[in-house]
Amino acid sequence: MHQPYPGGRHELGQNFLTDRAVIAAIADEVADSVGRTSSRIVEIGPGDGALTVPLSRLGHPMTAIEIDPRRARRLHSRTPGHVTVVCDDILRCALPRDPYVLVGNLPFHLTTAIVRRVLAADHWQSAVLLVQWEVARRRAGVGGASMMTARWWPWYDFALHSRVPARAFRPVPSVDGGLLTVHRRPRPLVDDRKRYQDFVGRVFTGRGRGLPDILTRTGQFDRRDLAGWLRANQVSQRTLPKDLTAGQWASLWGLGAGPHPR
Repeated sequence: MHQPYPGGRHELGQNFLTDRAVIAAIADEVADSVGRTSSRIVEIGPGDGALTVPLSRLGHPMTAIEIDPRRARRLHSRTPGHVTVVCDDILRCALPRDPYVLVGNLPFHLTTAIVRRVLAADHWQSAVLLVQWEVARRRAGVGGASMMTARWWPWYDFALHSRVPARAFRPVPSVDGGLLTVHRRPRPLVDDRKRYQDFVGRVFTGRGRGLPDILTRTGQFDRRDLAGWLRANQVSQRTLPKDLTAGQWASLWGLGAGPHPR
């Protein structure tokens, strides 16, 4: 039986997943996703194959993208023919142009950069990502959403699956992990991605003591329309941009802030 190597290269941020229960939970999530779409599986940072091997048993075409040449060669030698191991950098490599499901235990120090690349990529339908616990919470909007989440919410549904203790990795990181699932919405809540995302950025970075003040200062709303929206959504003077839900962001955009700037 294959034994995981004790540790990864520090400069690559490698913390390998060794907990079999967590591996099984991730495999189940991926199986559900590919079962719905009959898609290819693309794995980010497979390392020694802790996830690759069980996922390969699903029988779907699979591409594993590994930046470490030594580990890529070793993984290639122990995976079946329907698994393609690519030695490349996920931040730069070309991704499939046919539908696929993403999965990965992301290097903690590159989480934000990789997630940005993933969200901007086309064709994938679902993603099962193991990231830092606090990052997983923020992406899922637990305790307040980040600007990145708000910018992408109309196109993706983010959900926090579970907390993964640091002891599930080798070497053991300084923080826990979190299993985050992301599903592309069948129909986006907003049509104009660039203008909507610019709008979210202006609101998150706008001046004001609370969301009503920030929105008023933008000068992009009819005051009566805005007052009605704030009442309908129970937005108080203390509400902040991070407190809005995906639906509230979409309806705020639909109020006319983006399409009808003044």
